[in-house]
Amino acid sequence: MITLSDYLIFGVILFGLSLAGIIINRKNLIVLLMSIELMLLAINTNFLAFGHFAHSIMGQVMVFFVLTVAAAEAAIGLAILVVLFRNKRSIDIQHLTELKG
Repeated sequence: MITLSDYLIFGVILFGLSLAGIIINRKNLIVLLMSIELMLLAINTNFLAFGHFAHSIMGQVMVFFVLTVAAAEAAIGLAILVVLFRNKRSIDIQHLTELKG
């Protein structure tokens, strides 16, 4: 039988891995976007676990909204990545400050 604490431990491990990906690698934009997506996945896991054990549909509703935000974040992040690559021929985050204007 899987308990609520098992789901929460899994969510904490996913969140920790994503936080480590953000802290360790600050130069590659693709890795940063993947780490943010992993962080949102950890949050979704917790929402689903709480909703399941509380016998409520609100966890699934919140996951729907978080997935909507994640899709928008991915679309905007990839658009910024394409603009950065077209202008600088690199996806280094240090070049993002040069796009101001």
